Amino acid sequence: MARKKKKSVLRMLIGLLLLLALSIFLVYKTVNHFYPTSFARYPGFKIELPNNYDIHGIDVSRYQKTINWPSVQEMEVRNIKIGFAFMKATEGESLIDPQFRRNWLHAKEAYIPRGAYHFFIASRNSKRQALNFIRTVQLKSGDFPPVLDVETLNGRPIPELKQKVKEWLDIVEAHYGVKPILYTNASFYKNYLGSDFDEYPLWVAHYLQKNAPRIERDWHFWQHSELGRVNGIDANVDFNVFKGDSADLENLKIK
Repeated sequence: MARKKKKSVLRMLIGLLLLLALSIFLVYKTVNHFYPTSFARYPGFKIELPNNYDIHGIDVSRYQKTINWPSVQEMEVRNIKIGFAFMKATEGESLIDPQFRRNWLHAKEAYIPRGAYHFFIASRNSKRQALNFIRTVQLKSGDFPPVLDVETLNGRPIPELKQKVKEWLDIVEAHYGVKPILYTNASFYKNYLGSDFDEYPLWVAHYLQKNAPRIERDWHFWQHSELGRVNGIDANVDFNVFKGDSADLENLKIK
């Protein structure tokens, strides 16, 4: 008789566990139907990618070493391919990224839309920094506008930083005939640049949210991770999304 009671209790416990598991599954499905997650993990890229963006891209520099661009172009994970690439061209008054010329040529040959950026050093002469970029980068139809990467004060007062950044942007815009893109992180933009640069297209770095960067103004590109992996690149790589469709991306390119 005791054995029968034990079996009855065991069956009841198993039934309750199955019922609980079913309830959890139904709640999960309901929540994901009405409130879909804003991101999904892509094992091939080794990171989570934000949903609701159609165009994904990377940015690279010498830290990604020698890149096999055909492999980058061929990689596809769940219908997502690398749709654009920005690459570091110059830094300060004279430095040229040692991988830039190779990256610039081979990305073009792999039919990956490309852009070039300058890493700004606020303690250096902004005109000489602009000329370093201009001497190094020849932009063509189909390329993205030039990009200025501003991330540090380098001990300079905020008004001086703004004046120097504006001088670089003005010189480069006059040379290429197109308004440059400004790259920075969300906090740096809010604290040091702000509304004085709202007229420039923005490429913003922000890793703390899954659906969009935490910034009030409009933006074009969002760098959401620095831990991605891509075929043909033997290192972690930054991942970005473009806010818009393919027509918007084409409109941003140099004509």
